Amino acid sequence: MSKYVISYDIGTTGVKTCIFEIDKTIKLLGAGMEGYKLYVFPDGGAEQDPDEWWAAMCSTTRTALSQCDVTPDMIEGISFCSQAQGLVLVDKDGKPVHRAFSYMDQRATEQIKKGMQYGPQIAGGNIFKLIPSLIITGAASLSVKDPVWKYNWMRDNEPENFKRAYKWLDVKEYLICRMTGNCVMTRDSAFGTLLYDIRDGHKCFSPKICKLLGVDMKHLPDIIDSYAVAGKLSKQAADELGLAEGTSVFGGGMDASLIGVGAGAAGLGDTHIYSGTSGWVSTVVDKSIVDTTAMMAAAVGVQNGRYNYFGELETAGKCLEWVKDHLALDEIGIYLEKKHVAESQETVYRSLYDYLSKVISETPAGSGGVVFTPWLHGNRCPFEDPNSRGMFFNISLETGKTELIRSVIEGVCFHMRWFIETSEKKVKTSDTIRFVGGGALSDVTCQILADITGRTIETVDSPQNVGAVGAAALMAVGLGIIDDVGEAKKLIPASKTFKPNGKNKPVYDRNYQVYKTLYANNKKAFASLNG
Repeated sequence: MSKYVISYDIGTTGVKTCIFEIDKTIKLLGAGMEGYKLYVFPDGGAEQDPDEWWAAMCSTTRTALSQCDVTPDMIEGISFCSQAQGLVLVDKDGKPVHRAFSYMDQRATEQIKKGMQYGPQIAGGNIFKLIPSLIITGAASLSVKDPVWKYNWMRDNEPENFKRAYKWLDVKEYLICRMTGNCVMTRDSAFGTLLYDIRDGHKCFSPKICKLLGVDMKHLPDIIDSYAVAGKLSKQAADELGLAEGTSVFGGGMDASLIGVGAGAAGLGDTHIYSGTSGWVSTVVDKSIVDTTAMMAAAVGVQNGRYNYFGELETAGKCLEWVKDHLALDEIGIYLEKKHVAESQETVYRSLYDYLSKVISETPAGSGGVVFTPWLHGNRCPFEDPNSRGMFFNISLETGKTELIRSVIEGVCFHMRWFIETSEKKVKTSDTIRFVGGGALSDVTCQILADITGRTIETVDSPQNVGAVGAAALMAVGLGIIDDVGEAKKLIPASKTFKPNGKNKPVYDRNYQVYKTLYANNKKAFASLNG
């Protein structure tokens, strides 16, 4: 018998709300999308307003319900795919004591210096904190963007608000709290705090690491599985959302955990590439793996005993939004007025990629020698530097906008190749890679990715919705439809396949080798301009 569920995909720029029917397949019945703001400050701050998340969820829930015959009482589960490594400190009433800190926030430079960068060091971290962190949590808080430094920044800069803090929640955990009144955190989100003890026999927040990094353990919530019921929807939340009181609310997962599930790349050794606002390469492994020199680690996944070996690019599809605003708007009729990109995200992607298909595909591979670096908000992996920035390298009199725009797509793909090569130092990535996110809507981009990486690239239907599909797969486990998340793979077949074009390999290999030198050659200049 079919079951109906609703998934909220809480991204950086907007929410996608999807109603699914789960039977022999996971079928999308209705969807809504709405944007909200990312508040970026000159000191590196990046915040969001939780009330804006909630308002967008309420609006899009009604939109999704209006598109299908499913009524609120028919929905048996609510879950989430969410941006990760945010910080929402709430008081005892579940109210935020400060706007939510985005994963992109990088203002806590003094806190990471005090907390990790003094004393004898390895890979930029204090040896007496780094080694225990790696042993206990399988990772280490070596980035200024890691949540613990946001927590310490709040303690140091807003002590009165910090005193009101009752629990440390991530993005979806805040929404669970608002829906149910319960403060919990799923295992993958707990790992994202880099305070979670991954060792057998532990599987909890580590008192030792919390003490080393200055975290009060009373702020940390209870830990649950991603497919577990976190609580029941309260009457107030149900009335605001337009859903039924008492509906089961499941734990859900971080985007990095669930996008791979929704991509159909949930099996051991499966690799997927994601290109949305951010981008990454992730491979499913069965043990903790860390490469501190490249800022890569195996994150706890939604499947017990499975990890996602992961490298992230802060701005992937965000570079395309930049193209829309600054290179394409004045020349092509894809946007008659400026709007927030998430207000009609799929339309933006399709319109831009229609243009790419018509014009950029006619530009030769290699963009006339122009190389773009997609570090528009700093970079995290395989080098950590919040001062790094984007550039167009090697512009000539012959360079036009088509070369510039194509080079942006190629630059993002070069970074994905860098991730794959860095991953290969520790794990075997799959020969066939699933590609998802808004970037996968374009056949042109898919082919460029295949050519640059030398891998066979597969896409799935509605690749921009795979996070929500992954959340639905979790509910399929929680509702007893399937026994394990790995079984969801058979429900998500590939829709298109792209093989590498060998003719483009020489020019891409040449440009890629140049790409990898651009950061090292300009590191001092980035520091001078942006430090």
